[in-house]
Amino acid sequence: MDSGRESSIGSREVEAGSSWDRPGPPSLFLQLPSNQTLRFRGNKAAAWGAAWDGAVEATVDPQELVPEFAVGEEEEDSRPLKELPLHLEEKRKLRVLQEQAASRLSGWKLWRMGKQQTLRRLKSQVKSAVSYAEMWRSTLHHIEGHFGTGIQSYFNFLRFLVLMNFVASLLVVGFVVAPNVAFELQGFNQTSHQNKSSVNASCLHYNPTPQGLVSYFSYIMDLLSGKGFMELTYLFYGYYQNSAVDFVGFSYNVPVAYLLTAFFYLLFCLTWIVRRSVYCLKCSLVSEDTSLGSYSNKVFAGWDFGLMQHTAVQLKHKSIRYELRMDLEEEAVRRCQAEMTTAQRVTLYALRGLLNFLVLGLLGGSFYCIFLATTYSQWLQGRTDSPVKGKYFLELLVNYLPSIVITAANLIVPMIFGIIVQLEKYPLSFEIKITLLRNVFLRLASLVVLLMSLWTQITCNGDQQNPACQNCGYNNHLHPCWETSVGQEMYKLLIFDLLIMLLVMMFVDFPRKMLVTYFPSCPLLKLWGQQEFMVPSNVLDLVYGQTLCWTGALFCPLLPVLNTIKYIAVFYLKKLTLYANCRPAERTFRSSSSNFFFLLVLILGLTISCVPALYSMFVLPPSKACGPFRGEPTMWNTVSSAISELPHTARDFLGFVSSVAFAAPLFLLLSILMFYLKALADSYNSMVKGLKGQLRLEGQDKLFLVKQISEMSQ
Repeated sequence: MDSGRESSIGSREVEAGSSWDRPGPPSLFLQLPSNQTLRFRGNKAAAWGAAWDGAVEATVDPQELVPEFAVGEEEEDSRPLKELPLHLEEKRKLRVLQEQAASRLSGWKLWRMGKQQTLRRLKSQVKSAVSYAEMWRSTLHHIEGHFGTGIQSYFNFLRFLVLMNFVASLLVVGFVVAPNVAFELQGFNQTSHQNKSSVNASCLHYNPTPQGLVSYFSYIMDLLSGKGFMELTYLFYGYYQNSAVDFVGFSYNVPVAYLLTAFFYLLFCLTWIVRRSVYCLKCSLVSEDTSLGSYSNKVFAGWDFGLMQHTAVQLKHKSIRYELRMDLEEEAVRRCQAEMTTAQRVTLYALRGLLNFLVLGLLGGSFYCIFLATTYSQWLQGRTDSPVKGKYFLELLVNYLPSIVITAANLIVPMIFGIIVQLEKYPLSFEIKITLLRNVFLRLASLVVLLMSLWTQITCNGDQQNPACQNCGYNNHLHPCWETSVGQEMYKLLIFDLLIMLLVMMFVDFPRKMLVTYFPSCPLLKLWGQQEFMVPSNVLDLVYGQTLCWTGALFCPLLPVLNTIKYIAVFYLKKLTLYANCRPAERTFRSSSSNFFFLLVLILGLTISCVPALYSMFVLPPSKACGPFRGEPTMWNTVSSAISELPHTARDFLGFVSSVAFAAPLFLLLSILMFYLKALADSYNSMVKGLKGQLRLEGQDKLFLVKQISEMSQ
């Protein structure tokens, strides 16, 4: 029986070989799924024949499978032996070949090889030391193991913001704050650039220092609101002078340094965010591609076999479990949506449309309340006979009224959004994104409404014939130093945001944890349950706080320093509330796409914050009585004046760079580069698609061969 089967198989092989006019592969190869697409992919059968001929005519020595050890110029780029994708037996054989090749080398080449190995070993040790010195490294690994990669992505994002703010703080302190402190301590002569002769005398009145006996509570209120003695500190714009300091043959122009530092601060943040976004986008595209099976990647390639400690093994096990749970949840939602009938889909889309109208109504109501609160607060503060004068608590309440309304809207409206999005029945990943987008629009647009309300009052609603704006070009009565007023609003929002976080943790999260722990039988508490750590809302808090910092950096130079301290405190507070008050989320989400989406939202916040900064630099006239740009028509005019004082060659070069003769070829070159990169990306995309299709066909070939083997073995 077996001999008959073998003879029949052999006869089919001969027939297949005769069809190719040579002893080729068996006809089984012609039946492979990959050969069913010959008219699309070329003569695949010929390739199989070449492979079969090579296998029949040559006998492969196992040692030939070991990669050759080539000594030459390519050796410098070769990877270490431990990084090669070989099993242990092949690495041992390769080590022997390397030693044999090294014994035949000359003294110079042998010395160079030793130096290269030493340098490679040193780089590996430095890289390991840097990884151990990474900020909050062990804490992030512990969070990943207990709560999943989704929650870990929030803390990674927070660490990124801390580092970015810290480096930006060094930039601001090094070029703005520290030089001014040194000039005052050393008593250098400062040459004032202010021209008071052409300025109306009424515009020069600005004295925020309180006169007479001041109570202790007034200092506390000034500290919280940024007014009074706080206005004449390095914290705010109004303290800096419009002057230049000459020392050792060098002139330090304070206004130019102030403006260029703010400009490069925003540019630095944009560059770092874009760089990190590109990296996260690559990771997202790789990890989110489930065409080749994400489950097998997590099960067979997701484990770290270098783990030694039992706690590290448990952390990694929990992390993989949460990721698999996330994939299964999303697959279940997609299956349910695929099984819906047409009537069910129409009903669902109609419901989503009505709920979106409700969302728009909530957003519009929130913005109107913020506008009213800002207008009323500024009106009360500008009145000389204000009913809150002398009443410290009411005065503090009026100062913080816009911040209170914005915070209340940011706390209440997202809760309603969370209820609405559950009724819309989106997939989990899209549900997180749509919730983030709505909350982002609420928070960032509320900040835009606040700024527009302030601009309306500063510019007298665009009416330059208004007596309040006619003399100075801005409302000198309400805002004698309008830049400081804007910086105070950002300062108050930042302080109030941190206070609200502390109060919510102390009086909401902790009592809820205690009630759920010690009264588990209560039906209401059982329905309420223990708190989950909601990543979208927490990420949005970070984006909102960072947007406040960017918006106020031009008017409050030390705001990046305060924001760095705030985010460090937020990290430990969130870590405490995560371990003490929260439990792992029932509905986890993927961290790879979230990391890129978080940065995309952050870029949106940076774009919004750049608009008021650029508008203040190029359009609005600076305050006449305070700041480093007093007496100038615009802030950017100081840069133009500084360029006019440069040598002739430097002026010609900068003039050429800013001219159309330079901008037009640069734009053309960038356009060509962009189209080239687009074409390159398209070619890579088509190549990747082809390789993926080839991998699918190879997988089908394997299944086909396994099926044939199982049939023949019965």
